[in-house]
Amino acid sequence: MFASLFVLLYVAHLTADYALQTDHQAAHKMEKGRKGWAANLSHAGTHTVTTAAALAVGWAALDLTVSLPAAAAALAWITASHALIDRRWPVTMWMTKTGSTDWINRGGAAHVDQTAHVTALLIAALALAA
Repeated sequence: MFASLFVLLYVAHLTADYALQTDHQAAHKMEKGRKGWAANLSHAGTHTVTTAAALAVGWAALDLTVSLPAAAAALAWITASHALIDRRWPVTMWMTKTGSTDWINRGGAAHVDQTAHVTALLIAALALAA
């Protein structure tokens, strides 16, 4: 069940992060103030809806037995972790503390961002499968 859940969560993530993210969200989700938080939370909300749909498909098509409270907790975790990671400062702080500041300037932050998101999905899939 873990593998199926992880694939569903990952496909939902890719869909929400690339196919459904607006240019406005991508450009402003890390900004301070109301505009930044609005863009960030609307993008994280897209992840919530997309992931809920993926879990519903898994429940219906694959007969995955995930309780409603567990699914709600996973959705809350995915939404909150995605919103935090996309503020960008956690990724920049991590890369600075690990000595990767040059890689930030060469586009490496996007890779670390995605690694953080996939790690959060892994944690959610493990919790759902447990």
